[in-house]
Amino acid sequence: MDLPIIYHPDYVAPLPEGHRFPMAKFRMLYEMLLAEGVVQPEQVYTPELPPRAWLERVHTPEYIEAYCTGTLDPKAQRRIGLPWSPALVNRTCIAVGGTILAAKLALQQGLACNTAGGTHHAFPSYGSGFCIFNDLAIASRVLQSLGWVKTILIVDLDVHQGDGTAWIFQNDPSTFTFSMHCEVNFPGTKQASDLDVPLPVGMDDDAYLQTLARYLPDLLAQVKPDLVLYDAGVDTHVGDALGKLALTDSGLFRREMQVLSTCVAAGYPVACAIGGGYAKDLNALVYRHSILHRAASQVYRHYHL
Repeated sequence: MDLPIIYHPDYVAPLPEGHRFPMAKFRMLYEMLLAEGVVQPEQVYTPELPPRAWLERVHTPEYIEAYCTGTLDPKAQRRIGLPWSPALVNRTCIAVGGTILAAKLALQQGLACNTAGGTHHAFPSYGSGFCIFNDLAIASRVLQSLGWVKTILIVDLDVHQGDGTAWIFQNDPSTFTFSMHCEVNFPGTKQASDLDVPLPVGMDDDAYLQTLARYLPDLLAQVKPDLVLYDAGVDTHVGDALGKLALTDSGLFRREMQVLSTCVAAGYPVACAIGGGYAKDLNALVYRHSILHRAASQVYRHYHL
């Protein structure tokens, strides 16, 4: 068995020319992983659209209906930052399906990676910051409702605080939210995760990895999750357009190895989403996202999952 990778051609939906959200990165990531032999075609799993009842485990029926039918008011649409289209509705839902599938496969095989996901700024009744439905929260609730897991740890290392996820689970002891993010960055109003670690602007590889090492092993021992959901945002990179931290490619690789090996060695299954990443140089950005899958492949082989 090889590391399960989740991808769907519909992960890409058309956006207007020049839009700052790098939509093409999802297809380019998949193509890079195949072209460089990181992933073989037989490792790739195709997600399905989740039933609306699954979305409603997190989001209000009114918001889901308004978004899916294109009747969301213009102000709420602007807050999301992505112009509405039927293709984007489909893309949004299929990406949620991808994270749910990654979570299911991680429970079976110990580790699995989506090639999208990490939409942690979505709240129950509105979207924000390019996030429409919160895939991490939906996957948590769906797996719990199916009786497959009881306790979940969300490890959010995107450079931006996982404010939507924090808010959704603020009174839910079954899901522990951990967000390590740049303190001076979007969102302007932070929510209270179960554990927030705000980082100073410009933090480099070594300081970042030492900080992570101070928290992650203890968290695993404390929470003892049935599943870890990992948001591996690469907007912590020094070259990111929206980041403000200073990690290098090497630092990202060390981070992914540290997170995945720490969890897997201790017997905790991990489902990964790629999170945020923004850069004019799409090839460099796609490589940064691919580091997760490269590291996961190594960890998967090393532990013979």
